[in-house]
Amino acid sequence: MTTDASTAEAAAAADSVPPWHDRRLSRSERAAALVAAMTIEEKSGQLVGLWVGADASGGDVAPHQSDLSKDAPDFADVIADGLGQLTRPFGTRPVDPELGAMSLARAQRQITAANRFGLPAQVHEECLAGLAAWGATAYPVPTSWGASFDPDLVEEMSARIGRSMRAVGVHQGLAPVLDVVRDYRWGRVEESIGEDPYLVGSIGAAYVRGLESTGVVATLKHFAGYSGSRAGRNHAPVSAGPRELAEIFLPPFETALRYGKARAVMNSYAEVDGMPAAGDRRLFTDLLRDTWGFDGVVVADYFAVTFLRTLQRVAATDGEAAARALWAGIDVELPSVAAYGAPLVEAVRSGDLDEALVDRALQRVLEQKIELGLVEADYDPTPANDVPFDDAESRAIALRLAREAVVLVDNDGTLPLAADAKVAVVGPLADNPFAMLGCYSFPAHVGVHHPEAGLGIDIPTLLAELGERRDVTAHAAGCDVSEPGREGFAAAVAAARGADAVVVALGDRAGLFGRGTSGEGCDAADLRLPGEQQELLEALLETGTPVVLVLLTGRPYALGAVAGRCAAIVQTFFPGQQGAQAIAEVLTGEVNPSGHLPVGIPRDPGGQPATYLAPPLGRATEVSNLDPTALYPFGHGLSYDTLTWHPATVDEEDWASDGTTAVSVVLSNETAARVDDVVQVYLHDPVAQVTRPVQRLVAFRRVSLAAGERAEVRFRLHADLTSFIGIDGDRIVEPGAVELRIARSSADVHAAVRRRIVGPLRRVGADRALLAEAEVRTLGEAKGEA
Repeated sequence: MTTDASTAEAAAAADSVPPWHDRRLSRSERAAALVAAMTIEEKSGQLVGLWVGADASGGDVAPHQSDLSKDAPDFADVIADGLGQLTRPFGTRPVDPELGAMSLARAQRQITAANRFGLPAQVHEECLAGLAAWGATAYPVPTSWGASFDPDLVEEMSARIGRSMRAVGVHQGLAPVLDVVRDYRWGRVEESIGEDPYLVGSIGAAYVRGLESTGVVATLKHFAGYSGSRAGRNHAPVSAGPRELAEIFLPPFETALRYGKARAVMNSYAEVDGMPAAGDRRLFTDLLRDTWGFDGVVVADYFAVTFLRTLQRVAATDGEAAARALWAGIDVELPSVAAYGAPLVEAVRSGDLDEALVDRALQRVLEQKIELGLVEADYDPTPANDVPFDDAESRAIALRLAREAVVLVDNDGTLPLAADAKVAVVGPLADNPFAMLGCYSFPAHVGVHHPEAGLGIDIPTLLAELGERRDVTAHAAGCDVSEPGREGFAAAVAAARGADAVVVALGDRAGLFGRGTSGEGCDAADLRLPGEQQELLEALLETGTPVVLVLLTGRPYALGAVAGRCAAIVQTFFPGQQGAQAIAEVLTGEVNPSGHLPVGIPRDPGGQPATYLAPPLGRATEVSNLDPTALYPFGHGLSYDTLTWHPATVDEEDWASDGTTAVSVVLSNETAARVDDVVQVYLHDPVAQVTRPVQRLVAFRRVSLAAGERAEVRFRLHADLTSFIGIDGDRIVEPGAVELRIARSSADVHAAVRRRIVGPLRRVGADRALLAEAEVRTLGEAKGEA
């Protein structure tokens, strides 16, 4: 039992600790006490990151890295006044996980010992396709997440990633990317979830929930408009108007904040209508904080603050750039001290920067550090004993997601490959482990510069995995991914002629800044397959042997020239280290394909950008000879066995402008195998104040039924999901007729249900419903069902 004397003694002891260590105070009070006690140098130290080990000889892992890291101060000099963030201790060089964790703990002890408040650094890493560290599981890239249409599995994956990060002392992950694809030529399509904002928001929020459930801070990027660049060029200006920004680019961020509770946001490099995001107060203060209520931390994308001076030229000095970014609402400069270091201190002392802006950012940073347990007298950076970087459970999740993301695009019956088929496997990606990896996986992002370290993980190739399941009679690369040369065509053609079927693996090589055909800074001039791959495919088709085209890409490529000529087409988007197994299982029928396209596959290599979210005049019309209709549309995906879809059932026709409506469909599995499918619901608004997409996704649910099972999929949609930016610039729910289309894809409508929105026109805001409710109710046996 606690005595009065011991209670008094404990209170007296608590009173003797600094207020920032006093857990009886609120987080805000503790942070404010620290702010008040700090010098301007110490404040500056908490607002910057330090990238230890970044090579100033070249921009290996970030644009303009060499320009901005060559004059970086020494570690000991920086930490003397404290350090806000440590940049990528695992993602800069190959580091053994356990040794890296111990090294990071030593660095944290140095940092806490060097500053008078004993504050450690907040550590961040990339984690888009798994923790970007040597030896960590490489998961499928985000476009594969979109192809799965499975938020629950994505959440499970990100929780696993977060567990790895926490185990080695990492506090923040720079993911997910919520940029909506607008132009397939853009190199960062592979980092994006898809071309529909509802899909991107749903999947993105799930990723955030998983990561945040482990205590790791999720960082939403890139806010906002980045993927709308002209001609799909990285960092190019964006011409989007306020309506496109509000209806396409912003909703995924709203959804991830509301339904995922992300605690960090990263700015876009984009300049939208001449306004660089890093200097845009309307985005980061007026909208993000004042309207949406975000109370976390905004971090700068790498070097974005200094880009205000060097590339976008809205600041004459780094001090001016710092002042502009702080005014806009950028709290932390990553990954360097170029602007928020000495230039910030000088700007405050000269009176050019109001110290209140520094204090505002610092308050937010310190509150988050308190929340993470980094402002405690007993802080201990000792890493966990167990470092689960690439264990069996992580690989199992990677395999499940890779399986769900394989899209069977077309099939004349050649797939699944017959058990006794003699198969030739050709193509530059057939026997290449890097074919499975996106730009932000460690081996492709950093490991390529350190071949002596090896891959760090086991990445089987398609040749190896298919060879374990079928009689592979021959293999030939045929050509390189991107370099010219047809010397290998003859061997590939000979291999095809001697086989019952030829599997040809074509696509991309992920890289950075022009070193790949897909990835950051690897934009495409058009949507032809890179290099000589199209010509290799044509040569194989001329043999008369059935050709199974397997695409391992970061973006969709135009397939109009081969449509109907390939025996089958299988689309994957960098499916991760277990991807080859997943593809081989689909090709042989061990797994029934269930992926659906998160981006359309175009017919022609030019004529971009074009997405399915087009108004009537953005589609095929009689007033233009160019038809932008996708060859294979958004949401499309085939299976070997299919579910039976029964008539839709609906609520009453009237739909209150402030109420909900429900629509449902019964599915039955009348086959002998388990079958997965995705029920999609699209909204068609025939007449509105402004032009609208002919249809847009407003709900979806992935369904898995065992043989003989029958289930009802029921959606409940709030009228807020019909809202759009009206003629006066406000978001409204407009009364009138609408149509809900229950569909297998955006071009394969199963049932169209008419609704009439009744009641007054409503103006809606940040509290509107953003996601539909969906449930699957098992009904029993499907046998004998008509």
